[in-house]
Amino acid sequence: MKSTFSLSFFLKRTAARKTGEMPVIGRITVNGKAVEFRPGLSVRPEDWSVEKGRAIGRTPEIIRLNAMLDAARHAVTQHYQRLLTEDGYVTAEKVRDAYLGRDERALKKKEEERRNNTTLLDFFDRFNREYRLKAEAGTTTQKTYSRYILTRNRLLAFMKDKYGVTDICLNKVDLFFIENFYLYLRKVCECTNNTSMKFIQRFGKVVSVARDLGIVKSDPFVKFDFHFDEVDRGYLTEEELGRIETKEFISERLGQVRDIFVFSCYTGLSYIDIANLKGENLQTSFDGHGWIKIRRQKTQVVSSVRLLEIPKAILAKYKGKQPDGKLLPVISNQKMNEYLNEIATLCNIGKHITFHLARHTFATTVTLSQGVPIETVSKMLGHNSIRTTQIYARIIEQKISEDMALLEQKLQAKRKRGLHL
Repeated sequence: MKSTFSLSFFLKRTAARKTGEMPVIGRITVNGKAVEFRPGLSVRPEDWSVEKGRAIGRTPEIIRLNAMLDAARHAVTQHYQRLLTEDGYVTAEKVRDAYLGRDERALKKKEEERRNNTTLLDFFDRFNREYRLKAEAGTTTQKTYSRYILTRNRLLAFMKDKYGVTDICLNKVDLFFIENFYLYLRKVCECTNNTSMKFIQRFGKVVSVARDLGIVKSDPFVKFDFHFDEVDRGYLTEEELGRIETKEFISERLGQVRDIFVFSCYTGLSYIDIANLKGENLQTSFDGHGWIKIRRQKTQVVSSVRLLEIPKAILAKYKGKQPDGKLLPVISNQKMNEYLNEIATLCNIGKHITFHLARHTFATTVTLSQGVPIETVSKMLGHNSIRTTQIYARIIEQKISEDMALLEQKLQAKRKRGLHL
């Protein structure tokens, strides 16, 4: 039986707008059954011909509206003919859905086009825009956001250098592309292995999000060999820390940087958490002592540290002198590290000192080497896992010597009592 098809347009007079215009409605009829749709057009009733099913007049607006009606008629007819050829039968609903982009095949085609047309840097920029909002909301850090921006820019430089292009389709990223990017970071950018791996990790995170959104079908990073070299991050010895604590500085700025660095050495707080420290983070706890309780910005894990005398004295020194309720005069991390290197020179310390070294000093010299259990250190550092704490805390030779001396005393006492292991 031959299928019958027709398309007509009319005005919906019960839906007149304040301007006097009425929406145009399309009616698709197949084998006597009809469905309606809205092509998104409207016109005044006096400019509409019911008999012709189109607008009348020669104004630019009327000409444009009729051209759009003709385009809609052509598109609907094309969908009808395609469906009839592919399926052998057609319904008015299927024609309407195809025109509106709702039918399954049209959706799949659009999805495939979306995958094929989404480029690496376009999606990376989209990811970074979303990440910036998170940084502004305080759920991540501006520093991490800046690292994603840098990764994106390194990818652009790599594609220009290696392939002579400024972008590629996201679904073209494969293991060879990743490996070549890693080699570019090592050789051209002269990054260490660990720094290069961090770039690759951030790149992988972006592609992972694209996979979750269905833009790429598989994760090309699955077979990439992630490996980090062990690095001794360093710490200050008790004697070195004492030199910095007692050093008299002519420069007020150096003195302030020293105070904040020492504060971190005795609390284990990171740069950003000290920068955010306010009065509300100081509490008197169950034991009657002062404590710092702060949710770490990096991990959102609560860090609880009892205040020792030295950090209490530093807080008292700067009390009420900072704006916005802040407790300490924290400057930028970059400037802080520059001043710390100057402090190291003045204190005759032959180590490259960064602010993060204070956190390692707290874990190693101030706590662990003094017999504080690693579980307690982990809690104060705000870690989720003791494995993370082990990166910071190292058993120094002095502590090993003291522990072995204690063991020797116990063994000697047992031997005197005639006992053996």
